[in-house]
Amino acid sequence: MTITEAREQEEDNPPLLLDSETNSSPRRIALFVEPSPFAYVSGYKNRFQNFIKYLREMGDEVLVVTTHEGVPKEFYGAKLIGSRSFPCPWYQKVPLSLALSPRIISEVARFKPDIIHASSPGIMVFGALIIAKLLCVPIVMSYHTHVPVYIPRYTFSWLVKPMWLIIKFLHQAADLTLVPSAAIGRDLQAARVTAANKIRLWNKGVDSQSFHPRFRSHEMRWRLSNGAPEKPLIVHVGRLGVEKSLDFLKRVMDRLPDARIAFIGDGPYRDELEKMFSGMPAVFTGMLGGEELSQAYASGDVFVMPSESETLGLVVLEAMSSGIPVGSSCWGNPRYNSSRPGGQNWLSL
Repeated sequence: MTITEAREQEEDNPPLLLDSETNSSPRRIALFVEPSPFAYVSGYKNRFQNFIKYLREMGDEVLVVTTHEGVPKEFYGAKLIGSRSFPCPWYQKVPLSLALSPRIISEVARFKPDIIHASSPGIMVFGALIIAKLLCVPIVMSYHTHVPVYIPRYTFSWLVKPMWLIIKFLHQAADLTLVPSAAIGRDLQAARVTAANKIRLWNKGVDSQSFHPRFRSHEMRWRLSNGAPEKPLIVHVGRLGVEKSLDFLKRVMDRLPDARIAFIGDGPYRDELEKMFSGMPAVFTGMLGGEELSQAYASGDVFVMPSESETLGLVVLEAMSSGIPVGSSCWGNPRYNSSRPGGQNWLSL
């Protein structure tokens, strides 16, 4: 049975957890997110910040448990709890935490959640699962990082199978699994992670007011092209990690001697990339935000995303909203089932 077939089969009796139209009373939601969407630069930072914001705007009470560094006391009225973290052995800049201390258990118990939502995979999701079972509360897991694809790039390939077993253990214990794209849902179903009728697509969108062609700026284009705004300008936005296949863009630039490329963002692979692109017309801006980020998107000629391991790739949607063509890998980014009418704004590298 496919995800679509399971959805059609349940139209008469949709899962209680998704019955938002008939159950609109305020809820109490405990959200476990690892690493922190307030300190760690990642694709789901804005996703979870907006999620919390909109839950609060709907009147829901929200308690957020996340890794401890850089966590404010509250966010849009949601209470935040930081859990002591440790670095991931294979990726030192990723903080992990079990979030199972007596302090956190008692805080969540006092909060009396109606539902627990945990990001997955990770370490904290284990703590969230245990607390959910202790409190007899339903748990939803949202799948955000395709770790089995990352593993061969960072450590031993033989760990891929054990990782799938861990993911299967976690999600079979969950009441519902949310996926950012239908393709990821098919991956999880093919791996028999959980039943098709327990997988649901969690649609996402972008702020089309913040990411819009009107932000195109000559000054920003001058900055990103290192003073050559008349040259073709390639733009990449995102975390600079080895799993993003950004070294592929070196080969692209070798074939386009007149082009300029700008990397907007930061990450553990930045130093290596700067060495790789040394002597080439490449600009590394570091992190940008607000109107500067909007201008960076809109001021390019083409946006590129060579990653083959994206679960969603919000930056591609933001680039499309900004009105520039998108070049992406055939396997990776187009997985989230979004395109403009007629198929424009899509290229394949």
